Amino acid sequence: MKKQLLYTAFILSAFMANAQEPNPATALRYAIDNTLGTARFRGMSGAFGAVGGDLSSLNVNPAGSAFFNSNTAGGTLSNYNTRNNSSYFGGTATDNSGTLDFNQLGGALVFLNTKENSDWKKFTLAINYENTNDFENNIFSRGSNPNRSISEYFTAFANGFNGLGGITLGTLQDADYGELTFIDQQAWLGYQSYIFSPVDPTNTNDPNITSYNSNAPAGGNFYQENVVSSSGYNGKLAFNVSSSYKDKLYLGINLNVHFTDYIQTSSVYESNSGPNNLNSATLRSVIFNNEMHTYGSGFSLNLGAIAKVTKDFRLGLGYESPTWYSLTDELSQSISTTFRTGPNDNPANTESYSNINPNLINIYPTYKIQTPGKVTGSMAYLFGKKGLISFDYSLKDYSATKFKPENDRYYSSVNAKMAETLTTASEFRVGLEYRIKQISLRGGYRFEESPYKDGKTMDDLTGYSAGLGYNFGNSRIDLAYSHSQRDMAVSLLSSFTDAAKVNVKNNNMTLSYTFNF
Repeated sequence: MKKQLLYTAFILSAFMANAQEPNPATALRYAIDNTLGTARFRGMSGAFGAVGGDLSSLNVNPAGSAFFNSNTAGGTLSNYNTRNNSSYFGGTATDNSGTLDFNQLGGALVFLNTKENSDWKKFTLAINYENTNDFENNIFSRGSNPNRSISEYFTAFANGFNGLGGITLGTLQDADYGELTFIDQQAWLGYQSYIFSPVDPTNTNDPNITSYNSNAPAGGNFYQENVVSSSGYNGKLAFNVSSSYKDKLYLGINLNVHFTDYIQTSSVYESNSGPNNLNSATLRSVIFNNEMHTYGSGFSLNLGAIAKVTKDFRLGLGYESPTWYSLTDELSQSISTTFRTGPNDNPANTESYSNINPNLINIYPTYKIQTPGKVTGSMAYLFGKKGLISFDYSLKDYSATKFKPENDRYYSSVNAKMAETLTTASEFRVGLEYRIKQISLRGGYRFEESPYKDGKTMDDLTGYSAGLGYNFGNSRIDLAYSHSQRDMAVSLLSSFTDAAKVNVKNNNMTLSYTFNF
């Protein structure tokens, strides 16, 4: 398959939800972190901001590494399972996906200060890699839409929207797909596959025509299916330094390098076999395929402090800066349709088939996303050596998410849309740990508000977890189970089409091994 560098109008492809239109969903893919990490961390739902002593706690509060008493290293293996139940105009469907992956690996070196009179008792250097998101997911939705055909997506691009003029008929008839901008490509695919025609279908000789009507039958029940499959990850490599002052105040900093690799394939199908469809020149069915590959890297930093208010009571404060991503998109598309050129009573007007595959990968110029920062306040109470209870509360302003440069015409439009539709969301986590000799029992609860003001595009997230661990002395093995769920809207293509309501349930098993040396 050929690759084509597409310079103009690339921004519309960079904001894919299930297709290419400016949308906050793409930015949220990098702005929302999941609760991954070690089994001990996950068993307590990530409530580690004032606890420390765990490699994954560095992502919440980098001062946590100062609680290691000896050199430590460990790794984690996780099984991810996602179940999606969709509802779309009375149709229901279920799809599952799962993967097994090493999602965490890191270590910490502890240096004790040999100067007896120094108030700085020790220094810790740590490095930790984690997957902050696993994108393995399959969503299938189906139903009979009484209102809209997906042909509106292509017709809208052809007629022009958001102040953009319509595409000329000459361009749609004679241009090559690889020579067009993204906007023109969508219109070109629609015209070449008989999805829409000029408003006056008898006049196809004027190359300056810019007005079009859909060929889908009016008022029909459009049976629609949407299959979306994704894979990939967001990864974070943290370089950490921390220290303790008089064993009362613990300070830390992370410098983080982020990696991302995301692949999404989608296939939208529509058919209509009603009476109007059988007795007129009309569109019968459509299959529209897209494959988007997004990859890149980013940078962020964390600052944190933990104070021992008393021997058993701790307070923590952590700050995570925005992450500055540099990303590249690659997109390939194909479309096939069946259609009739006239009524059934004319033998010459038989059903025809069109298959348009440009066999081309569009490579879009690198663009930048700035995700919002996050502030986390924490507290923990230790019951001696018997266990602990911890609580984290975080705030993140998703409306501050930005595509850059901000003065770009397309970027400014999308940034304004995100500022209008996204909001500040809070998150709280509660974790418990109880020790019986070498055995540790754990549990946790997590609640995260929707980043959307309407609370419908993506609902609040709720989750709980449980875990246990066994301490061998110089090493420890931990196992955790975690569950979370939320509802979200998944559009077939974009705002030009309707959305299915999908209930997303995640069930994960995590196994970690940690040793001291």
